[in-house]
Amino acid sequence: MVIGLVVHDDHRARFAAAAATLTGVDVAWATYREEIDIRDRVAELLRDDRPDGVLLGPVPWARSRDLIPPGLPVAITLPGALDLALAWARAEEKTPVSIDTFSRATVDEVAAALELDPAEIRCQPFDPGRPVDEVVQFHREQAAPYVISVRTGVAAALGSRVISAHPTPEAIRADLHELALRIRAHGQRFAAAVFVEPGLRRRLKAMPEFADAWIDGEKVFGPAALFERATQRWTTLPAGRAAGFGIGATARLTVDLAERAAARARAEAGPAGYLFTDDGLTIGPIGGSGPPLAWSHRAHGAHGGLAALAERAGLSAATLSRLAAVERGRDGRPLSPGELARTLGITDPSGRRLIRKLSAADLAVSDGSAQAYRKGRPTRLYRLAINRALKEAK
Repeated sequence: MVIGLVVHDDHRARFAAAAATLTGVDVAWATYREEIDIRDRVAELLRDDRPDGVLLGPVPWARSRDLIPPGLPVAITLPGALDLALAWARAEEKTPVSIDTFSRATVDEVAAALELDPAEIRCQPFDPGRPVDEVVQFHREQAAPYVISVRTGVAAALGSRVISAHPTPEAIRADLHELALRIRAHGQRFAAAVFVEPGLRRRLKAMPEFADAWIDGEKVFGPAALFERATQRWTTLPAGRAAGFGIGATARLTVDLAERAAARARAEAGPAGYLFTDDGLTIGPIGGSGPPLAWSHRAHGAHGGLAALAERAGLSAATLSRLAAVERGRDGRPLSPGELARTLGITDPSGRRLIRKLSAADLAVSDGSAQAYRKGRPTRLYRLAINRALKEAK
């Protein structure tokens, strides 16, 4: 895999340090001294190195976006509120100040957090069509004792008055990891795991199936298909005190889901794991006191019927497989949306949404009602019809 980095010469060391954590990735550089040179450097990068993805800042993106082929994964590393706050912290006096590149909303948010006087803050939001000379002129007109900027040309023109607010190496590293994951995934969903104790992480790191995963501290993440292959024989949590798994459409969302799942697992009395998905479902506890849940959809991997049915219902294969296991355990008995929710460890509203999806896909049929209490409306019951549909799909 080759990732192209479009950066100013002065910032190459920062980006190189961030990229040093990537394994199995070659970096191709497109460095420039003047903004007018960006298009030529990007054109050379695309022609000579043929990168699988490109990471660049907002200025290079604005100057060269029409050169990027459709479908080529791109990550734009943007300075955020934290970068602005760190720059402000390096100033001896917080105001007066003039700021470029950041949005007015970000400037106001950070200024309010630092309890600064907005009347002494001048802001020129980033405009891709504005040349650097106009940005420099803006700052000169403000005559503020110092300037916060990410434009290298501004720093060259105004010298020591300028405090850089470029993204930190950690932020760049996160953008690079997510870009690499998107390239590897080829449009697939991501999966992540967060382990409360290192024992399970060490075990997974030694597994050949996880050779293509990114392992960073207590986190392991990669394409969802990789996790499915590596854990297909799990019936309980192999080791460790607690683990959280997440499945989502982006790396950041997936890691967040895994972290929340790990927190849920940590609250269990014994070793346990939970799986959270971006469609709102929760599966677990894996390895808890009840029946082992794991990711039971691997049992259906011999044929493509499960994937087709899951797509028809708008659910993940993991969710539909777990529902098939629930149906087998019911032995033909109907259940209410609330019972389904409690069985899966999800909320009642999620259980009702799930039943609606299954009914719309003919994977659940209404089967009478039950009056749990003397007062109140009867609860509608449903009979799952997933296993029959799986047999018909073979």
